Amino acid sequence: MTAADNPPESHRREVVSFVRHRARMTPAQQRAWREHGPDHLVEVDKGAGHGAISAGQSVDWSAVFGRRSELVVEIGSGAGDSLVAMAAERPDLDIVAFEVFQPGIAATMIKLNRAGVRNVRLVEGNGVHGLQHLFAPGSLAGIWVFFPDPWPKTRHHKRRLVNPEFAALAASRLRPGGRLLAATDWAPYADRMRRVLDAEPELINEHPDGWAPRPAGRVITRFEGRGERAGHDIRDLSYRRR
Repeated sequence: MTAADNPPESHRREVVSFVRHRARMTPAQQRAWREHGPDHLVEVDKGAGHGAISAGQSVDWSAVFGRRSELVVEIGSGAGDSLVAMAAERPDLDIVAFEVFQPGIAATMIKLNRAGVRNVRLVEGNGVHGLQHLFAPGSLAGIWVFFPDPWPKTRHHKRRLVNPEFAALAASRLRPGGRLLAATDWAPYADRMRRVLDAEPELINEHPDGWAPRPAGRVITRFEGRGERAGHDIRDLSYRRR
């Protein structure tokens, strides 16, 4: 058993890739949470700390979705723009999206309902914890990480999501042939992602001589558009599990 399969417990404050704050939902988002939560939200046991998900639990995802299909996890689904579009593009996939901010989850519920997309479930919590505790090794067809916080200041680099520990965890959860897709508009972070993921022995860079093409259905989100207007190049990465 590896550290990725059973990470050690720690009483220290965990370094996470997201800012710890609680935003208020709009009345429309509150209504969406009440009305659509039962259809889209999966309740899991929470741990100590914002977004924490407890170890020692399991989820029968086939029962949750009402079918047995290939599973994909998105970490940090935000307001759900890419998630909803990509889920509509691939109705054959069952997608579990992790997000820590309730307004983003509620906004995603609204978009899922409007689009009639039924192959997505949402979990309020830290996606790294979700990978660790809610999915068996080799159980995922894909992991999506689109526009994680780049934490550009040097003193904050330890908070970046894509690091060697994450690469090992992601590789452990992907089935052979499963794919890890990532994107960022921050060039130094893109370079760092590629170095980290290239160094993971269980992952193969599908585009070693350049950047990957944009995945089908990944629309331009508000954050991506902001980066483009600032003159940032969008860089996609695609890795396959050996």
